[in-house]
This record gives sequence, C-alpha cells and structure tokens, in this order.
Amino acid sequence: MKPTKPVPRDNVSLVYGTGIGRLCPGCRRPADQCACGAGATRKPAAGTPIRVARSTAGRGGKAVSVITGLPLDEPALEALAKLLKQACGTGGTVKDGNIEIQGEHRDRLVAELIKRGFPAKKAGG
Repeated sequence: MKPTKPVPRDNVSLVYGTGIGRLCPGCRRPADQCACGAGATRKPAAGTPIRVARSTAGRGGKAVSVITGLPLDEPALEALAKLLKQACGTGGTVKDGNIEIQGEHRDRLVAELIKRGFPAKKAGG
C-alpha cells in the first residue's frame, strides 16, 4: 500500500470547533472575536421590516414561528422573546439572532410586534 501525502494546513478550512463554536474563515478565530471582519454577524438596518415566518425544517414536522430581522442585541432579544412567549402561552428560544416560538403563532406575533413599535410582516405562505 502506497503512503498518502498529508494535506497542507493552508488548504484546510475549519468552520466549527466543538469547544469554541463557529469560526471566522478569514482569521480562524471564534466568530464573536473576529479580527478581520469576515466572520462578524451583520445586524439588519433599523428600517428593515421584521419577518415572521413558519418553519418545520429539522424539527420532525413540528412547526415553529421564526422572527428574523430584529435590530436588537442579545439581552434585548432575550427580553422580547420572553414577552412574546408569554403572549402566546408557549415556549421558544433565541438562536442565531432570531427568535423561535414553538407552534403556529404568526398572526399573534405580528400583532404583538406592531403593538410594540416594530414594522413586522408575515413571511411565507
């Protein structure tokens, strides 16, 4: 059996590390400590409408309502998620800058967001 040549480290593109999470492809640091700006997550502009969509992907057919486009930092997202979960009487989480509420609650969530001053719209069918 012929020995194989090792792959040069320059050609390896590590994207996720178990202990650190998502990595920046440019500087190979954790995305939240990115020095080059390529791994930084961009927040949408304040005038961008907030979308409330229904998603079942990767959840065994169970529906969740996903709120995207909120121009808030993590603590404010957590506080808003808590209020929305209480309004819907269900559970949920904040994941990747989006709020996920368990169940089909798009109409109620749009009404709550508009009541709180956010330009929310239903997305999808």
